[in-house]
Amino acid sequence: MLLALDIGNTNIVAGLFSGPKLVTRWRAATVRDRMVDEWWALLTTLAQAEGYRLTLIQAVAIASVVPALTMTFRELARTRLGCEPVIINGELNFGLPILVDYPREVGADRLCNAVAAFELFGGPAIVIDFGTATTFDVIDEHGAYLGGAIAPGLTVSLDALVQRASRLIGIELKAPPRAIGKNTIESMQVGTVLGYAELVRGLLQRIQAELPKPARIVSTGGLGQLITPLVPDIERYEPDLTLIGIRLIHERLTHTS
Repeated sequence: MLLALDIGNTNIVAGLFSGPKLVTRWRAATVRDRMVDEWWALLTTLAQAEGYRLTLIQAVAIASVVPALTMTFRELARTRLGCEPVIINGELNFGLPILVDYPREVGADRLCNAVAAFELFGGPAIVIDFGTATTFDVIDEHGAYLGGAIAPGLTVSLDALVQRASRLIGIELKAPPRAIGKNTIESMQVGTVLGYAELVRGLLQRIQAELPKPARIVSTGGLGQLITPLVPDIERYEPDLTLIGIRLIHERLTHTS
C-alpha cells in the first residue's frame, strides 16, 4: 500500500492507496511542532478506527509546502515504516515539462494537481485549488505545465477583513440569497463568497484568452465545494485530485528508477 501525504499550510491530508484505488483518507490540522511519535500515534489511531494497519504500507510519497514537516514525515517513513519516501518537487523528472522561470519554486501540490488533471481530463486544462491560497495552474494540450496564478484564499481574505474592521464579526461561509445584502452578515457573504466567485471567473477569462484552445476546468481543495457551483465555467470538482497526482508521480518515479 502507498501512503500519500499532501502537507499544506492549514491541513494535512493523508491518503491510503491499494494499487490505483484510494481506499481511505484522513485530514488533520497542520501542527508544525508536532513530533514524529505524535504523528505516528495519530495516524495509527485513524487507521485502526477504519480497520487498517500502517504496517501494510510499503511506500510513502510526500507533496509538502511546509519544509519542517517534510523532514518530520521523512523521518517517520524511515523510522516507523522502514522506507525512503519520495519527496515531490519541481527538480524531479516525472514526465511533466515545467515551462516556468524557476521550476523549483512551484509548489509540490500544484505539480501533483497538474499531473492528475492531465491524466484524468487531458489538455489544455486549468486546475483551481481552493485552499489557504487559491491557485490556478495551466496545462497545455501536450501536458506541459505553463504556470498560473496565486490569490489569497477565501478564509485568509475573510480573516484579514475581520481583523482590520473592528465592527465586523466572523461569519459562516455560504452563498447569500442575493447580491444586495440586507444586513451585515449577508453583506459580508456577498463580498466574500460572491465576490470571490467573480474573482475566479475573471481570472479564468483572462487565462483562457491567453490559450490557443479552450481549456477544461477542474477544481479541488477544501473550499472548492462552496465556490465551484457559483462558477459555471468549472466543469468538475475533484476533491482527491492532489492525492491522485501524488500517486501518479510516485508510480512514474519508481517505475523509471
